[in-house]
Amino acid sequence: MALSRYALALGSNRRHGRYGAPACVIAAALDALAEAGVRIVRVSSVIATPPLGPGGRAFANAAAIVESALSPPALLALLKAIEHAFGRRRGRRWGARVIDLDIILWSGGRWPPFPRRPGPGRLAVPHAAWTGRDFVLVPLAQIAGGWRDPRSGRTVRHMLGRLRPSGARRRLTVTRCINREPASHGLVAQSVEQRTFNL
Repeated sequence: MALSRYALALGSNRRHGRYGAPACVIAAALDALAEAGVRIVRVSSVIATPPLGPGGRAFANAAAIVESALSPPALLALLKAIEHAFGRRRGRRWGARVIDLDIILWSGGRWPPFPRRPGPGRLAVPHAAWTGRDFVLVPLAQIAGGWRDPRSGRTVRHMLGRLRPSGARRRLTVTRCINREPASHGLVAQSVEQRTFNL
């Protein structure tokens, strides 16, 4: 079966009893994907971003390029199963999330195939809101800046530049889990080292 590549967005803003800090929850979720047979091709740095909505907790966010024979709906089902296994429960929109896993882009282009349109709550690739979210675009630009949106034809890097006018700067914290034997994707899940940088 032919392999597809996917760009995934990963986020967490709640500690996990087993895996620890949100950045390390992301690392553990990548381990779970790899254990399920998904090949982890590339992973961004983990960035700390302000709370989204009234939830009040900062997020750890990252992006990953993965390879799999799974169709977009089958991969989504796997992502939701991992979220559930990590303790994610659906609730209020802005509630704390132990892990959030989303398909952003697919090497096959759009899902569902044109001209069909997804119904409410159904899978849409590219992700419906990704072009306006810096917490998706910043890490994704690190690892797939040249990937083009199949709708607009713009690259990830171009869309990030459009989102923040030239000269604007935001200070983000990059988080990396350290002090464990590295997993295949390069992030490891124990203690956390942080540094800051200017975009």
